[in-house]
Amino acid sequence: MDASLPPTIQVDRRQAVARVRLSRPAKLNALDPDAVRALRSALQTAAHDPSIRAVILTGEGKAFSAGGDVASMKAHLDSGSLARLFYELTGELEFAIRELLGMKKPVVAALPGVAAGGGLSLALACDWRIASSTAMLVPAFGALGAVPDGGLTFLLPHYVGIGLAQELFFTNSRVSADRAFSLGLVHEVIAPERLEERAWERAAELAAGPTRAYAALKHLMVTSYGSSLEAQLALERRYATEVAAGPEVAEGIEAFGEKRKPEFPPPEE
Repeated sequence: MDASLPPTIQVDRRQAVARVRLSRPAKLNALDPDAVRALRSALQTAAHDPSIRAVILTGEGKAFSAGGDVASMKAHLDSGSLARLFYELTGELEFAIRELLGMKKPVVAALPGVAAGGGLSLALACDWRIASSTAMLVPAFGALGAVPDGGLTFLLPHYVGIGLAQELFFTNSRVSADRAFSLGLVHEVIAPERLEERAWERAAELAAGPTRAYAALKHLMVTSYGSSLEAQLALERRYATEVAAGPEVAEGIEAFGEKRKPEFPPPEE
């Protein structure tokens, strides 16, 4: 664990995989500016460590994250500083979302329970989501009369379409793990007792993959949201050429010809 991090964030690792864990279990890993700031710091450290090739983001205890810390909001409401809190919290969450989307390595979200509000934003910004069968996805903002943040109005409609996003936002629907799987919001649903180990397994699989190609793929998918076909084709050509000049494609071609599993080298950073 990084000694510079507060106890709200726990970090550990296995080989090339780092696990970043929200650690406020008594509050269902609720988010306040300090907790999100610490999360961003942990993500930045993982992003810039060339020995880490995949990251797990999860929550300690029975929840991934219940979203904004409502008790903190109440205190700020009473002191007349609620708008200032929201400004700070949404800003910190924006930085964390950018870290996840821009990280040049895959991020696996392991969802042991509820992912609500800003917690749902964090989960959807990851590249692979594994949910416990007891997990629940909840937009949550409507219950407080608040506006979604953390990119949720961008990410959710792109995953499920405008119509269904409207349903989820306006009715504050609670989406079960099974329904989330059917909607493509999570990639795997697994028994609660298997979640932790499966997250490590999947992250290790991704860590052994072509990290440079994954980084390009992540950027291409994000830019595709607002890109024209012509611009996207040009960007694909650029990244395809750049990655082909490196060792990953060469290894993939050699392994294919030799009928073996490729052993992709780590990126040089």
